[in-house]
Amino acid sequence: MGAVRRTVLIVDDHEGFRSAARALLEAEGFHVVGEAVDGREALTKVEHLQPDVVLLDIQLPNLDGFEVADRLATDARATAVVLISSHDAGTFGPRLTRAPARGFLAKRELTGAALAELLD
Repeated sequence: MGAVRRTVLIVDDHEGFRSAARALLEAEGFHVVGEAVDGREALTKVEHLQPDVVLLDIQLPNLDGFEVADRLATDARATAVVLISSHDAGTFGPRLTRAPARGFLAKRELTGAALAELLD
């Protein structure tokens, strides 16, 4: 990852997952700049915090992760989106491959190394 730590916004409606992901990613060299509980809050926080990476749950209240990723893709900033879910990639079919994201990680597979691999 180099000397500069990547900044991350974690978007998930489950507090326990956000807390665990924050601890894991910070222990592995990322800097978590914020958390959001739903799609609308995610869009607001991306605008204010300008993270390098948005770790984005697909199944969210109000705006799902696919819609958030689509909206972020129209933004001039180079925010990388990595979609996550407690479900396997096959659950989402072609919609996952069409999403404007760097990749997908099942929540159980989240590590700093796995995230960095999608970003490099």
